[in-house]
Order: sequence, then C-alpha cells, then structure tokens
Amino acid sequence: LDSQISPMDLFYLEDQDLARQLVELGYRGSGETLKREEFEARKKAAEEAKASKLRNAPKKLASAEKDLSHFPFLHNLAEREDLVRNGKLTSIIFLRDKNSKGQEVSGYIDYAHRLKTENFEPYFERKKRLMPKPSDLSYYNWETQHSTSNSTPNFQVIADNEAGLLFKNKRDRKVINVDPKSLPGDNSRRIEIKTHEYLQVVIYDHVTRRKT
Repeated sequence: LDSQISPMDLFYLEDQDLARQLVELGYRGSGETLKREEFEARKKAAEEAKASKLRNAPKKLASAEKDLSHFPFLHNLAEREDLVRNGKLTSIIFLRDKNSKGQEVSGYIDYAHRLKTENFEPYFERKKRLMPKPSDLSYYNWETQHSTSNSTPNFQVIADNEAGLLFKNKRDRKVINVDPKSLPGDNSRRIEIKTHEYLQVVIYDHVTRRKT
C-alpha cells in the first residue's frame, strides 16, 4: 500500500495512516487522477471515518484491573460501571458516613453524572473516598443541618412530597422511591450493601427504558 502513496499525498494529508486509508479505498490504485475538490471531499470523508472510529473505540473502565475483592462497595460500583456509562442502567447511591471534620453526612449520588464529571480511578485505587457533596441529588449534614437538593441530567428531585424524597428518571419518567419501607418502583431495585467502608450504603438500580 505504502508504495502507492506519493510524497504529494503525504504533503496534503499530513497523516500516513490517512493516506494509506485513501489507497485502501481505491482512490489511487486505479491510477485515476483526482481533482483537488474530489481529493478534499474524499480526504474529509476519510478523516470523518477515522474520527468516528476513535470516538467508538471502547474506553478503558476506571475500575479495570483493580482488585476490589475486599471492598464490597467499590466492587459493586465496578460491576455497574460499564452498564451505567453505556446508559443501560442508572444507579442512585445513598451514602452515610463521617466527613473529614468528623461530622455525619449523608446523600444520594447520581452515579452516571459523577462518572461523567469526575475521574473515578482515584476512587477505585482507594486514593480518594467517594462522599456525598452539596452538588449531588441530595445532601444532608446531620451536625450543621445543612441540606441541599439538585436535579441532574438523569434525575429530577421531587421533594416536599407526602411520600418523602422521590427521584424521577428523566429518560423514561419512572419515579424511584428511596423510602426503605416502600417499594422502589417500576424497573428499580434497592440493594443494601454490608461493608466496613461506610456507616451505610444503599444502591438503587433503575433499568432505563426510553418512552416511545
């Protein structure tokens, strides 16, 4: 293939792989001479194909190759990472623990939103601890009584409701009830995780089914 790539091709393309791709597509093998406009159009098509290939290449998971066998919470997050990143599953994480000041805090975290906005490798490497933030779906500091709630791209917070705190999935409009005395809702399940890592951990999994 490389023998059919001329120095002029490389001059215009500035990319040997792209030049080779054009040869593979038959743009030089037949000996045809391309007009500059045709060349640019085909070059653009080849570049777009290359960009698409890069975009669609599987990204390495933040939890990949991490031994989490002794850390039940992180192990559960790792099990869900791929499904959540691909949009096949949404998970709300309830955490209750002491913060760096020794104050008890709790909150509901949109796992997908955090995965999109943060690098999770330090969490899976146990260099950082995942903790609720005032910017999460819901946050409460039991000592200062400071509370916040925020909707995310995936969930709408429904507060001040007789049923207590509810989260509506924006994709399929299903409501998740996080009251432990109630059923979590359609296509949802509540999993309490026994672990030494936090005072309390509960994960609410919701299988998203887009409304047609």
